[in-house]
Amino acid sequence: MTLRIDITGLPSDGLRFAASPLAELTAMLHVLAAPAHHPQLAGWAADVRSVLSPQLAERLQEAEFLWRSSQADFLLPARPRSTLARELDDVDRIDDDTYATAALVTTCGSTRMRSVARSPLTDAAARERALDLAQARGARQEAFAERLLADPAAVRARVRHTLEQCAEAFFDAAWTGAAAQLAADLRLKNDLLKHQGIGAALASVSGAIALAADGACITVDKLQDKATAAHPGGITFIPSVFNSPHLVVVHAPGWQPVVQYPVAEPDPPRQVPLETVELRLEALSHPLRLRLLRTLARGPHTTGELAHAWELTPPEVSRHLAVLRRAGLLTAQRQGRYIHYALNLPALTALGTDLLAAVLR
Repeated sequence: MTLRIDITGLPSDGLRFAASPLAELTAMLHVLAAPAHHPQLAGWAADVRSVLSPQLAERLQEAEFLWRSSQADFLLPARPRSTLARELDDVDRIDDDTYATAALVTTCGSTRMRSVARSPLTDAAARERALDLAQARGARQEAFAERLLADPAAVRARVRHTLEQCAEAFFDAAWTGAAAQLAADLRLKNDLLKHQGIGAALASVSGAIALAADGACITVDKLQDKATAAHPGGITFIPSVFNSPHLVVVHAPGWQPVVQYPVAEPDPPRQVPLETVELRLEALSHPLRLRLLRTLARGPHTTGELAHAWELTPPEVSRHLAVLRRAGLLTAQRQGRYIHYALNLPALTALGTDLLAAVLR
C-alpha cells in the first residue's frame, strides 16, 4: 500500500519546506485529544490540561472532530504564513461548502479520496451520510456536525475563536520553544534540496518517503492506496515537533498536497517498510510455521530435524522455512553439508513495534 504524489513537470520552486503555526497547533491538539499516540509528550499534555480553563476544555472537546481521528485539511496550510492569525485569515477565505466537507471527514483513510466530495450543505445524501458518521463518533461530534450544517458561519467563527484562545493558553509558549528546532530542520531540508536535489531532501524527511526512480512521483509508505498530484500549486512539507509518530498527508481532490512530518530525532528509529511487516504477519498466520518457530526459538535446527520433530516431510518443511526466510524471521548458516536455521529474535521481537509504527504512520 502506497500513497503516490505525481510531480511530473513540477518547477524548481514547486516543492517547498516551511513551518506552519496552524499545522503545529493542530498537532498539539491531536496530542491532547489522543495522548496514547504520543507517550513521549505525556508530561507536556498533562501540564497543558492542568492550565486549561473549563470553558476552553469544553470547547476543545466539542470541536475535536477536526483533529482527533483525522485532521481537517484546512488545518494544514499549503501556503504557510508567519503567524497563526494570518493562517486563520486564509481559512476564513475558504467557502462554506469546502470547509464543511473537510470538517466532517471523520476518520483517517476515509472517503476523501478518488473524487471531489459532494457538499453536505447542499446535497441531501451527503448530509445524511455526514450526520450518520458523526453520530457514530459520539453525541458531542453529532451535535457539532448538526450545528455546522445548520449555521456554518457561526460554527466557523466559534472554531476560530477557540483556536485563538489556545494561542493564549498554551500555543504561543510552545511555538516559541519549538521555533529553534523547526528552523534548524528547515535549514537542513532546504540546503539538501538546493545542493543535492529532491531525492536527498525527501530521504531526510522520513524513511517512508522516497522519490520514484523516474523522478515523476513521490511515494509515501503508508497504509493507504491512494494517489494525488502536485499540480498546479506544488507540494508543501511542514516539519512538526509535536506530530511524531504520524506522517500526515493532505491528498484529497481539490486540495494541494501537504506533508506534515516529525522533525528529525537524534537517533531516529529505523523505518520498516510496510511490505516487510505484511510479509511477517502473513508468515506467522500459518499454524505449522508457528510450530516450527517454537522449535527454532530453542536453538538452530536443520530441515531434517524439524521434519522429524513435527512429523512432516522435508519438502513441506522447506516450503514453510522459505516463507519465514523471505519475511526475515529466520537466519541460515551452513555447517558442512547441513544448513542450520535459527530464529531472528530481534525481528520477531520488534514486529509489534513495527506494526504499531506502520498503523500510526
